[in-house]
Amino acid sequence: MASGPSGSPGPARAGWTDIARMSFLGLLPTLAQGPVIRRPLAVRLAAALDTNAWGCRVLDGLRERHGPGPLLVTVPGRTVLVLLSADDARRVLAETDGSFTAANREKTAALSHFEPGGALITRGAARAARRRFNEAALGHGAAGPWFHEACRTAAREEALPLLTRDELTWKRFHGAYQRVVRRVVLGDTARADERITELRDKLRGDGNWFMLHRKRHRLRAELFDRTRRYLDLPEPGGLARAVRATPAAADVDPVAQTQHWFFAFDAAPIGAYLALGLLACHPEQEARARADETYLRACVLESQRLWPTTLGILRDTTTETRWPGGWSLPAGTAIVFPSSYFHRDARHIPYADRFEPEVWLDGRAEAEWSIAPFSRGPARCPGRDIVLLTSAAFLAELLRRDWHMASSLRLGPARPLPRTADHTSLRFTAGRRPDRP
Repeated sequence: MASGPSGSPGPARAGWTDIARMSFLGLLPTLAQGPVIRRPLAVRLAAALDTNAWGCRVLDGLRERHGPGPLLVTVPGRTVLVLLSADDARRVLAETDGSFTAANREKTAALSHFEPGGALITRGAARAARRRFNEAALGHGAAGPWFHEACRTAAREEALPLLTRDELTWKRFHGAYQRVVRRVVLGDTARADERITELRDKLRGDGNWFMLHRKRHRLRAELFDRTRRYLDLPEPGGLARAVRATPAAADVDPVAQTQHWFFAFDAAPIGAYLALGLLACHPEQEARARADETYLRACVLESQRLWPTTLGILRDTTTETRWPGGWSLPAGTAIVFPSSYFHRDARHIPYADRFEPEVWLDGRAEAEWSIAPFSRGPARCPGRDIVLLTSAAFLAELLRRDWHMASSLRLGPARPLPRTADHTSLRFTAGRRPDRP
């Protein structure tokens, strides 16, 4: 439990009514949509009700009543600190791998279904070694002209069939993007290996249930065996080539790290597809994105700010932590960074509910630690540049045609953008848009 010196106040504590509202309007919609892999029906329902807006209103109300300091939530078996201020968010993200760990208990329970050796859910010395390997291998890929060319080739070839159709749906977009992912991570020989994607997604579905679902060791072994085959090729392609070129300590397990990249990449098409939706409704930004790939990357980042694919960043305290006001938290306390709340905090961010890619080019977004689509600090995603390169290359190919919205979701500048978006129902038609001569 939280404590402070004699006579000093402790943190603000959520009452049972507060906990019920946070659970019903914030936690349950998040769990229903799927924290590891999205459930399409739940995503549609959440978007129809705009459940992220509900959750943000609940947190706004708690902040008004209790102040901007973190809020302590106590439930059976777990003590959780919910962050409500940008200053506290910055501290937690900056001190990850010190006072806080990214290997949160709940996150570990979810991801251990398919990547028990991944750096993200590792602690101690092994975590440091695995993180160094990830940074070196991914940095080698991001900096390599050979990788950039392979990525652009994959994007061009997989986008081509979509350009021959006059309608673009999530299913078609996602299928093509997954072929790009297999080629980018494992090489061109993995292009048609839909079984490896199927195995990954089955195990991710198990991860949605955390520790409540049994571990399917046979499926995980098959997934890792398939991954290993691509790494062991005489001339591996994609990031597998960077893995082979990167020295690995005994406890790194390059297969496990590669598998994490394969998993983590799956959030990328959601952000890219929603970015396409935003561009279809913002002609000026679309014209600039066609001409400037750096700006197009900013559009992808802005999509992930508006609708973060990681709905909450989780940390656990590794030691007793002291907080302003003189109180402390014991080791093992969960910390929650509610992404949708921080990314859309209108009191702190003037552009909270509008599409403004420029903030990623002029330093405004980078200066805000409360905006963290790829996390921040020591646990910041080392594959950020590769994801942005891939998404921008794929969208650049698609923007060779003129797409306009054919579904009911409205993402134009006439009104504040919704807090919850259903990417699965987004649909486009190609051709000249009615608002263009």
